[in-house]
Amino acid sequence: MRNPAILSAPPSTPARKPARAAARVVSGGLFDACQIGVVLRAVLLVEAVVGVATLFLARSPADWLVLSATVTGGALPATLLWLVLACALKKLLARLARPAQYAAGAALGAVAALYGCALLWLTGVVAAAPWIASAAAGAMFAGLIMAGLVLRARGRTPAATTARLEELQARIRPHFLFNTLNTAIALVREEPAKAEAMLEDLAELFRRALADPEQAVTLADEIALAERYLAIEQVRFGERLAIRWDLDPAASAARLPALLLQPLVENAVKHGVEPSPEGAQLRIRTERRGALAVIEVINSLPPLRWAEQPLPRGHGIALANVRDRLRLLHDVQAQFSAGLEQKNYRVRIVVPLGS
Repeated sequence: MRNPAILSAPPSTPARKPARAAARVVSGGLFDACQIGVVLRAVLLVEAVVGVATLFLARSPADWLVLSATVTGGALPATLLWLVLACALKKLLARLARPAQYAAGAALGAVAALYGCALLWLTGVVAAAPWIASAAAGAMFAGLIMAGLVLRARGRTPAATTARLEELQARIRPHFLFNTLNTAIALVREEPAKAEAMLEDLAELFRRALADPEQAVTLADEIALAERYLAIEQVRFGERLAIRWDLDPAASAARLPALLLQPLVENAVKHGVEPSPEGAQLRIRTERRGALAVIEVINSLPPLRWAEQPLPRGHGIALANVRDRLRLLHDVQAQFSAGLEQKNYRVRIVVPLGS
């Protein structure tokens, strides 16, 4: 056998392990202000509050625009300064106890707000600088942003678990298991080596699916698992399944949610190969573009002449699952698109490298 170890499932881990992992995620996500999504949300929150607060003081729309621009001249630099400080000191602050992290974040917010107030005072925009009010407002906004980061981090673990269970149900379908076992049984006498390899690939698929969920794995790991799945399907469909791999080693280090690529490949086989007696072409492509990794799964569509009735369409659950899990891991830095392109169906994923 190629690797007998894969036939044995890993020992079960205590139930407390996910709780500890969730605690680590929350702690690490408290000051994770380095992500683009956090920066955008913080800036939009501050600008929204500025816009609403100045409505109480403005006497006309023109007066409101001038007043909003004036306050923004101090609020925006202060917000950006807090984000820069929180990002630069993320590792240092993460070593502190939770109350100390909140206190340090609020203190940084107060300092950043004083900086914004000083800008307005030094440039003569305001005659009397409201130092105490500015510091209090800065600390309050910093606390709100930190609370939002913590809530989002806490939401990642249950959301990822739910998504994993839903995908597990959709991914390892009973008919796929039965078809694989029946094919292996048929090969046992005539081609025992091929049957053994097929069962090993199936065992590895189930080992990965039933193992403890991981927050993220590398693209190389996902490609390896997809290769095992397609090796099984290649035995089933033979020449009907034509596979083309265009892999860029420079993109292999990109981080993806665990078990993300395989359901996309399975969808391509289900909707491209199974309905067509002529089979279909499947292409998996990866490419590094600067600081981004591009992943594409492309399958040709069956000719309409083979369809006695309209071809069944999926409910989009797997695609929605993939999109949600990418958003949880990479936030707004992840891009996902899926749709028809001439005679093919293309799923395209773009994620940052090294995050």
